[in-house]
Amino acid sequence: MTFRDSSRYCRQLEKATLLSSAGPLIVCSHQHCGESTQNQYCHGISTMNEKTLVANGGGIQKHHVATTLNYWDDPGDGAPPTPIFIGKGRITNERPHRAHRFVVTDVSGDEDQYTLDSHGFQYCRHGSREKLFTDEQAIRTAYYDECEQLLKDVTGASRVHIFNHKVRRGPTQWHHLGLKNLANRGPVTRTHVDQSYVGAELRLRWEFPSEADELVKGRYQIINIWRPIEPILKDPIAVAGAPSVPDADLVGAEMTEDSFKGESWVVRHSPSHQWYYKHRMAPQDVLLIKCFDSDTSVARRALHSAFEDPDHRDQESRQSIEVRCLVCYDA
Repeated sequence: MTFRDSSRYCRQLEKATLLSSAGPLIVCSHQHCGESTQNQYCHGISTMNEKTLVANGGGIQKHHVATTLNYWDDPGDGAPPTPIFIGKGRITNERPHRAHRFVVTDVSGDEDQYTLDSHGFQYCRHGSREKLFTDEQAIRTAYYDECEQLLKDVTGASRVHIFNHKVRRGPTQWHHLGLKNLANRGPVTRTHVDQSYVGAELRLRWEFPSEADELVKGRYQIINIWRPIEPILKDPIAVAGAPSVPDADLVGAEMTEDSFKGESWVVRHSPSHQWYYKHRMAPQDVLLIKCFDSDTSVARRALHSAFEDPDHRDQESRQSIEVRCLVCYDA
């Protein structure tokens, strides 16, 4: 099966979920709790499991996580978010944020229900010849080629242009390391979208200055290809379903990287945001994150953020790579 055959996740599972009249039955996995709740937090407990039965007699035990996600702390005075500067080996990120509680839903076994056009993200099974991601030249040649072909196969796009990538191996609080903190780049634990609608066109015009006037007339997207380098337990990545996030919750925020001046989105908190992740992602588990789509009839962007799973906070630092791509289509 090729990705062009279907936009669905490769593994197909027939499953029956234990449901109650009020929704999925959430059972706390902690030995000292043992409480069952209906889509609620256990008192003082941070991780919950939804038990899912598979028709063939096997089982997938979902690992939903009650945690906090960091949102922009809007001062309420109309002031724009503090600009971010990336360059000379350092990133500054001094925007105030506030933590809000959410349950992040584990999609394991249900990956095919979430697509780029329906939710703004999609999980794929895709192996790579690259394993360590320590050779920059190999990443920019062989791995970029793999990523370009993957996106063409998944989306049917005629053209994929990779404009940068980020390898993350550092600690959770890497932003606070000061000078040269980019050498220890770690997970981003703040809800965001890499490009706003304005920022997406700024990026397109930066990458294709002589072609942009024509390219903006057709459909174009910005999609991140996010892959674990090692199996992930600590600081997994969560994505919010686009239908749960109205544009009114998004605020344009200036971001300058070297000589490129762009705009991303920070996010106002809303309890209606619906967050998802896949537990125990492995290197062959690839997450496609849509940051922008010029087609207004489909999901146009997906919030994303790393988050803490309290069951795994003491694991080794997460290792991952994300490749950022402009995706264009023939008229």
